Amino acid sequence: MSREPFRGTYTVLVTPFTADGGAVDLKALERLVEYQITEGVRGLIPLGSTGEFLSVSREERTAITETVIRAAAGRVPVIMGTGMEDTRDVVALSKEAEALGADGVMIIPPFYSVPTLEELVHHYDTVAKAIGIPIMVYNNPATSNVDMTPAMLAEISRIPNCRYVKESTLEATRVRDIIALCGDRMEVFAGVLGYESAWLGAIGWVAVCSNVAPRLSSEMFDTAAFEANRDKALPLYRQLAPLLPWVGGPRYVSGTKAAFRLMGMDMGPPRPPRLPLPSRDMPALAQVLQDIGLMSVAAQAAE
Repeated sequence: MSREPFRGTYTVLVTPFTADGGAVDLKALERLVEYQITEGVRGLIPLGSTGEFLSVSREERTAITETVIRAAAGRVPVIMGTGMEDTRDVVALSKEAEALGADGVMIIPPFYSVPTLEELVHHYDTVAKAIGIPIMVYNNPATSNVDMTPAMLAEISRIPNCRYVKESTLEATRVRDIIALCGDRMEVFAGVLGYESAWLGAIGWVAVCSNVAPRLSSEMFDTAAFEANRDKALPLYRQLAPLLPWVGGPRYVSGTKAAFRLMGMDMGPPRPPRLPLPSRDMPALAQVLQDIGLMSVAAQAAE
């Protein structure tokens, strides 16, 4: 049974691999879940883009789903990424996620076929009719080749189970427009611009940076979105901002995993075609982590 409403900062988890990348490191994944919950995030989203969902096997997907749900133990909601190119695969993965105890699913649109609005509605409606837990529609045109505009999302929001959207463009005003067009049918999670989106009505943030900085990320978003306290939220955002380029852009997976390695919480390398962050960049990233105070936080978490 889904535990709604979903609110606050949800970490889109990295997938830990062994040192050679050959296997999912489930023990490291358990430790990551514990770190996230202890440090105050409101929810977990495995197998999103940051989780390298296209680089894991079907069997690994099941193991990741089982591990995160078991480790979370009902303390925070778990929304599983179940996006694939084939609608039938999305249905199968979403049904499995529900059966294993997930609270919801996050679904990026088919990313090669470039579906029309009619095809998108059919895709999401087919999945929605197959499951009883809510769907978070994932708009990320930079990776999916599909831009679900606010007007398109207004149509998709008429599907009863499509109750959330992760809006991952760099246009913060889309939050305003989605709210205006969808009303209470669909609520908005920021996918990139957490701070900016909070002031325009986003009720959540699916964050990459909260992998390594869960407490700071969650506190910053909550202060902006739920307390509307600019005097407190803006300094927190400015503290977090130097980390964002390292966990965003084309090297977001590599940068996040490099940060974990520097923090003493190794999550293994990314899987090819992604490569580890170049060694020449590590000192600058280490300085950012040191300035934010994440080195000591990670050391305490590992004890």
